[in-house]
Amino acid sequence: MKIYTRKGDSGKTSLIGGRTDKDDVRVEAYGTVDEINCFVGQAMAELDPSIFKDILEDLEKIQHELFDCGSDLSNVTDSERKLKQPSVSYLEERIDAFMEETPALERFILPGGTKPAASIHIARTVTRRAERILVRLTKHDPNVSVTTLRYLNRLSDFFFALGRVINHRLHVKDIEYIRSAKVFSSKEKDNQK
Repeated sequence: MKIYTRKGDSGKTSLIGGRTDKDDVRVEAYGTVDEINCFVGQAMAELDPSIFKDILEDLEKIQHELFDCGSDLSNVTDSERKLKQPSVSYLEERIDAFMEETPALERFILPGGTKPAASIHIARTVTRRAERILVRLTKHDPNVSVTTLRYLNRLSDFFFALGRVINHRLHVKDIEYIRSAKVFSSKEKDNQK
């Protein structure tokens, strides 16, 4: 089986229901989602399954959902989208669980710590970029899935919380940004107990 078609040699690419330039904002959006997926894969390769079984399951689920996002973004037809609201709700549940597992946070933290946490923080920033691109796309195409936009917004929060959990389970303390004001409420965590 050949993986090349030569159809893209002129700078065009196929969508579900059409063709467009390879530098189209839609292509940039789903290409950036693919980039997120690669950093998730990198983080997964760095995680010890004996410590992070639950997280590895989450990340594999997310990899499938990122493929769904890419499929939905490449679809210019009116057909039903693959990504659904329960995926967003699941991320919210996991974010809440991760925030319960980690120490209270008041200030911004420096991205990093352990290798897998650093990979997850890269995935977080690429997710924010994908979200910005998607917002730009919605200005040209109001039919873009609102669920995809919500999912990417929540996914970046998930990655932030996950980076902290990874470091916490590996006994590596978050380093607070020393010039940060108190931006997170410690009362919020106390009220959840």
